Order: sequence, then structure tokens, then C-alpha cells
Amino acid sequence: MSAARPPEGAHTGARQREGHPASAARPPEGAHTGARQREGGSVSAAAPLLSVSRLHAHYGKSHILHGVTFQVGRNEVVSLLGRNGSGRSTTMKAIMGLVPPTSGEIRLVGRDLAGARPYAICRAGIAYIPEEREVFANLSVDENLRMGEQSPVAGATTWTIEQMFDYFPRLKERRNTRAGSLSGGEQQMLTMCRSLLGNPLVILIDEPTEGLAPKIVAQVAECIRDMHRRGVSVVLVEQKLAIALKVSSRVCVMGHGRIVFEGAPQELASNAQLLSEWLAV
Repeated sequence: MSAARPPEGAHTGARQREGHPASAARPPEGAHTGARQREGGSVSAAAPLLSVSRLHAHYGKSHILHGVTFQVGRNEVVSLLGRNGSGRSTTMKAIMGLVPPTSGEIRLVGRDLAGARPYAICRAGIAYIPEEREVFANLSVDENLRMGEQSPVAGATTWTIEQMFDYFPRLKERRNTRAGSLSGGEQQMLTMCRSLLGNPLVILIDEPTEGLAPKIVAQVAECIRDMHRRGVSVVLVEQKLAIALKVSSRVCVMGHGRIVFEGAPQELASNAQLLSEWLAV
């Protein structure tokens, strides 16, 4: 890690952020020392698809998110990593409108969605796969999938039910079975497929491999990689570090409700101090 620290709004590659002790000095506000601008700038050569800026959120009087800022480019997988209670799931819920932001911006293709209702955010092109899965238990697999269908917004990849069955053949075998009778792994498959059928630009996925058998974990990871290959951007919360590093384009480490590091997966994997301070149990 470098001894000097760029300001909020500048980026020089992998970095630790928001008060991490590795930073000894900080350039003046407004300086820019790297190739990737933030706060409305660019990710790679193009404008960001999803931009989260200075996001704050509360649960009652408890201040949970403290100025979360990150961007997701087109066709990019960004993982939010951190210990339980670091603010990862709250960030996802705030983006989706399930936890009203106290302040900050959430922009999708330049449109500010902060404070919008969840259904409006969904229709704008963001899908959400919660950790709890939340299938319609009394409906069949096929009916659950059709509940997720909506017309694509401009620029979105279009998905079909047959493609979902190609991902997870087990769902095709059980397409007439009530969703409440499925195993946990099958419900996770169903929730992912139902969300994809909304033809999103960005999909938020919270702990998709939690409690799943290794074979299903591998299927879920391959599904995420294929979403990426087909042009869907992904924001992933994943406790299994090896999986997150394998599928991600970039990683953001969260601690105490803010992002403390952002960089390439390889940069995080090689930083023993960061892994120990923010991710080790």
C-alpha cells in the first residue's frame, strides 16, 4: 500500500479507504492521481451503469451506512465483502429501496433512484435476490418464474424460461412442484432465475451460496459468471472469499458501514494485513 492517500473522488488502483491506518497523508480535496474517476466520473472508459455516492442509511436511531460510495460498470461483477454487521446487506437493501436512504445518491444510467419505491427501482432495471430467497411457496416453480417476467429496459439482456432450465435442469424436472416443497438449494436456483426473467441491467445478489451443498454452489457460481458473460452487471455479497475472488471483476471491502478498500481480486488476495484486519473471523 502507498504511504499517501488520494481524496474521496480519486482512485489509484487498489486502496484502503475511510480512515484505514495504512494512510499517512492525503492530497488536497479535488486532486486526482489515477485513471479511474469517481463521483460521477468513469469506470474504465465508459460512464458507470450503477453509481452509489455518499450513501447513508439508518435503522431507527442506529446509523448503519456512513457515506458508502462505489460504482459498477457495464458487464462487471463487483463483490461487497466484509464481516457480518459491516453494512453489506443494508447497502443492497438501500439500493433496492427496502431501507430508505437517509442521504446520498443511487444512480442507474444517470437516473437518481434514491428514495424511489422498490417496484419502481425494479422496473428501472435493478433486480434483487435476497438472502432469505422468498419464493411464492404456494405457487409452482413455473408460476414463480412467470411472476418475475417483465419487459426489458433499453440495453438489457433478454432471458427466457428455457434458458433458466438450461442453467438448472432440476427446476425443469420440478416445474409443476409447489415452491414451498423445494429444497433450499432448489429455492435459491428458483429465486435467481425469477430475478433474471425481469431482464435487469444490474442484479443484486445477497449470500447466494449460504447453506448450499458444494455441487449447487458450483452451479450458482457458474450462473453468475454466465450472467456476466451475457452482459448483466452484478453486485454480489458473498461470505465465501474464494468464490467472490473467482467471479469478481472488482472487490469492495466494507467495515463499520463504509468501504475501506477497493481493488482487483488479486490485490486483495495478496494483502495479508487487509485480510486479517477486515475479513478474518
